[in-house]
Amino acid sequence: MKEFIKVMKALSDPSRVRIVKMLGRKVMCVCELQNALELAQSTVSKHLKILEEAGLIEFYKEGLWVNYRLADGSDSPYAASLLGHLKHWLEDDAGIQGLMDRLPDINREEICSKGRALAS
Repeated sequence: MKEFIKVMKALSDPSRVRIVKMLGRKVMCVCELQNALELAQSTVSKHLKILEEAGLIEFYKEGLWVNYRLADGSDSPYAASLLGHLKHWLEDDAGIQGLMDRLPDINREEICSKGRALAS
């Protein structure tokens, strides 16, 4: 039952549901998620850790980038089932639709170059 509760708790936060919905459309890094959600980097990182521990997402490194994607569900039947349903759920939600409409315009190179320019 612990595994089931962990997955349910992970999806009990609206920001984490938004992250899962976005990762269902494309692989993203923390800076892209932060930009889309308009949250602090530390907050996004905490959400990602909770989702990862629940078996809902996974990450891999590609050069300097840490990329996040939906997990395949092989580690948890509960995560697999909910990820399958979440693909279709909330598609008519205005907030989710707005976020999905913005995804093509969220570009990690632009976001990170702005961050570097601000730090200089």
